[in-house]
Amino acid sequence: MGEPFHVQLERVNQREPQSQRASGGHQAGNSPTFAKVLSQTQQVRFSNHAQQRLEKRHLQLSEENVSRLAEAIDKAEKRGGKSSLVLVDDLAFIVNVRDRLVVTALDASQRGEGVFTQIDSVVFADPLQSRSGVDLKG
Repeated sequence: MGEPFHVQLERVNQREPQSQRASGGHQAGNSPTFAKVLSQTQQVRFSNHAQQRLEKRHLQLSEENVSRLAEAIDKAEKRGGKSSLVLVDDLAFIVNVRDRLVVTALDASQRGEGVFTQIDSVVFADPLQSRSGVDLKG
């Protein structure tokens, strides 16, 4: 598995940090940032509030977690979900499905009373599958 995925607000919202804007836009060899590629291919964005919650709660997302989150949002969208609780292992995300926007994020230790209101669906993110249908986790 690779490095943990750290959501960086400026990059997720498709704005380049000031230092990159001044130097021509992209990092090392004009290659796009991971967050930019991810947002273009999977269309998952994180609100300012979600960004703050991830940082405050020290939640780290791997590339696999973000891919699974995107697939779960796809499933919610196909079923007509508008505001969904998406569960990825022990992480929970409240997502505005239409805008593909993560509104907030938490883990099992931060769930409070465990009551989520104003959602219309719950989606369990499936493990990533290889093309042959074998679970990649083991």
